[in-house]
Amino acid sequence: MSEHKLDWAKRWLEKPIRHYWGGEFNSGNSSQKFQSSNPATEENLTEIPEGSAVDVDAAVAAAESGFKNPAWRNISRRERARVLRQMGELVRKHQAELATLEALSNGKTYKEAFYDDMPDSADVFDYYAGWTDKFYGESCPVDGSFVNFTQRDPIGVCGLIVPWNFPLLLANWKIAPALAMGNTVVVKPAPFTSLSLIRFAELIHEAKILPPGVFNVVLGGATAGEAISRHSRIGKVSFTGSTVVGRRIVEGSAGSNLKGVTLELGGKSPNIIFDDIADLEGTVQRSFGSMFSHKGEKCSEPTRFFLHEKIYNRFLESLIPKVDAVICGEQFDPKSQQGAQCHKAQFEKILSYIEIGKSEGAKLLAGGERTGKKGYFVRPTVFGEVSQKMRIAQEEIFGPVVSCIPFRTEEEVVAMANDTGYGLAAGVFTADVSRAHRVAQALEAGMVFVNHYGCYDFASPFGGMKESGWGREMAIHSLESYTRLKSIWIKY
Repeated sequence: MSEHKLDWAKRWLEKPIRHYWGGEFNSGNSSQKFQSSNPATEENLTEIPEGSAVDVDAAVAAAESGFKNPAWRNISRRERARVLRQMGELVRKHQAELATLEALSNGKTYKEAFYDDMPDSADVFDYYAGWTDKFYGESCPVDGSFVNFTQRDPIGVCGLIVPWNFPLLLANWKIAPALAMGNTVVVKPAPFTSLSLIRFAELIHEAKILPPGVFNVVLGGATAGEAISRHSRIGKVSFTGSTVVGRRIVEGSAGSNLKGVTLELGGKSPNIIFDDIADLEGTVQRSFGSMFSHKGEKCSEPTRFFLHEKIYNRFLESLIPKVDAVICGEQFDPKSQQGAQCHKAQFEKILSYIEIGKSEGAKLLAGGERTGKKGYFVRPTVFGEVSQKMRIAQEEIFGPVVSCIPFRTEEEVVAMANDTGYGLAAGVFTADVSRAHRVAQALEAGMVFVNHYGCYDFASPFGGMKESGWGREMAIHSLESYTRLKSIWIKY
């Protein structure tokens, strides 16, 4: 792992943070600022401009100009692929800088930012570079003296609204397929974690690899996000975040131009452990890592452990010492295993849910408290004797809090696992291959992991059902949402 760039980051933060559109950095229309702070120390880092509707309109105008620019509109698919690969190479070349900014503003450990976030933030551009000349239309076997075929056209301006848990990674999950299909983008990062994306914009600007207006960044919070969702000249919005905000995105789209919307929202994912597993310790270790990495701020994390009653006690006897041994600490301390929660409101929300769990009668088995007097640190927390009707078993906490629920039969656990408004991911651990197939097919989740929770690949679709979202990120499936399908009839 390359050494962090903390000294460099402190110097970089001395200059003003600005929006980026039309190939230029802009201070924007609004004088309002958002104070960005280090979650581990609560010290101020810098001020982030609060983008206004006027700022969004300016960025959209720039993106429209970029879309019409022959330098982008008429670029060959091979050249577009080359540009995407260059963008990925920028992330690799500046991996330590970007990881430092990511850890500094998010609170996750530098190791997580460097090893988990940055490689995929770069490689996703290589993956979608390979799709620029492979997403075909089709010839349709129509009756009569006609030739009918379809083609995929770019949408135009795409609004991409990014969350704070994986700021650059999830931005690039959206940017890469959008650009691969020939669109232009207006990206809005979360105000808490805007730094890595702004640095990425600087790198793109300095490298001069994109025509002005193809890649644009508007900073800010709800005002800018609302303006993007309601903008009549944005043809598609991709949003990752909470289900509550996702509903507002849909309302904004419906109230403007009925733009296409992709939503990757919340989760309350079950992880089902049957008593026939061959490797209990390995299953505990995998479940522990999937749940508590990145301080539990992951939409697909397995926040409900359904444990067969025959192994319930043994599972917890192995899990609790691992949880108790976790070292919470500052991002750049090599001993740290869990960083601070991203911001104060999230920190307080997690602590409030811990109190709710206690009041509901769940048994606190580990954690359940903050660590230290400064910083938003929450000990990884395990609740036992949780019933399905408790709020901690139904509502998304988005932190290092897991509910452990015993079960007896396959039918019972499937019913409990599906008894939630969410449907993002699910895990099944069993030695019975027939059971694995039955349960995987019965679970209401967009992704089911059998005997290894948390499998992700660019070639596999990512997303959920029910209140966990619309559409899919990754793979060929994301490309459909960044194009318009046109049917062409020719009489002969």
